[in-house]
Amino acid sequence: MRPGRNQAGAATGKLAPYAVHTETSRGRVHVESTESGDCPFEGDRRRILSCAAFRRLQFKAQVFTDQRHDHFRTRLTHTLEVADIARRLAAALQANERPTECIALAHDLGHPPFGHAGERALDAAMAGHGGFEHNTRSLRVVDFLEHPYPTHRGLNLTFEVREGLLTHHTRYDRAYSMDSSPVGSTELPIAGRFPSVESQIASIADRIAYDGHDIEDALGAGILGEPELMDVSLWREASAEWRIDHPSSPLAALRRPILDRLVARCVADVAAESTARLQRLNPKNVDAVRSANEPVVAFSESFGAAVAELESFLQDRIYRHPNIVDADQAAATIVGHVFDKFVRQPERMPGRFAARVSDQGLHPVICDYVAGMTDRFCRDEHARWIGDESPPQLPA
Repeated sequence: MRPGRNQAGAATGKLAPYAVHTETSRGRVHVESTESGDCPFEGDRRRILSCAAFRRLQFKAQVFTDQRHDHFRTRLTHTLEVADIARRLAAALQANERPTECIALAHDLGHPPFGHAGERALDAAMAGHGGFEHNTRSLRVVDFLEHPYPTHRGLNLTFEVREGLLTHHTRYDRAYSMDSSPVGSTELPIAGRFPSVESQIASIADRIAYDGHDIEDALGAGILGEPELMDVSLWREASAEWRIDHPSSPLAALRRPILDRLVARCVADVAAESTARLQRLNPKNVDAVRSANEPVVAFSESFGAAVAELESFLQDRIYRHPNIVDADQAAATIVGHVFDKFVRQPERMPGRFAARVSDQGLHPVICDYVAGMTDRFCRDEHARWIGDESPPQLPA
């Protein structure tokens, strides 16, 4: 057992009635013997951290695909930041930190190479074959593609963690329309319901992490300057708070403290608003949260408007910046070319993938293979395919 935590999975203290409780977990698809006295969510955490898909996140881009720079965030560093924010919120709301952390750690396991550019390329390549969406693929990764055990495929995670992966939602994601179709042998939530508090926490923690660290990476890349950020109320207010005690410090020196303050204010607002919503709803168990008429984890209306202003700024100044657009287009071209080449020559896939084509179809299997690639491996694979042709270059 990890120090400072009780067997139920929360930080030392009492879980709220609406939290996910170990004793009422819907369990695993494949029944297992007791896991060394741990709660099942601790077992989930170990399985996620040790799986190959998690290790590959360190070589998958977050926003900036130029791998000549070592300080930009990757999917792995982003994931760790999301998990940290999620744990803080779970503690504030008396939710179960362990499944919350597991959902956060696994939420990007389904991301393809080159971030959202790669996702768009795979979605286009899979037109007419079910499309591509990284949250549903994260569930596929843990339910099928990872296979470290001889008795079954997948990591055999608990229902509650799998629910969190399937229902994960941020501004970048297509909202999942939940239905009663089973995944494995355990049904996931039916239409019209929200996921658990822990799942909702992981989603909003992802959003908070994006908003904070994309600013820092953009400043580091030189495509954004501190003076421009003064147009954004959240940055301006966080900056003003630090200026009181550090009036003569240059803005660059206050970059990290200001970002920390911005994230802390986001966390505090979500904690306060969510506490108020939970008090009004007074849910007696996790299913009461799932059947609520609105999410129980959210920003307040006024603060949410300020967050929306920040995200609109980021969209215009970062994600639509010519350097980012050019890099995304080059990355999408690489992913699309690699996919098309395997359609023409599927025998060049590793045997464990090629062997599945007859049962699962050519395009879905190629999608599994390409989506699992790291940025570097996808670049190298593209170079091998085209031989002497000049591959699209990712701008610096």
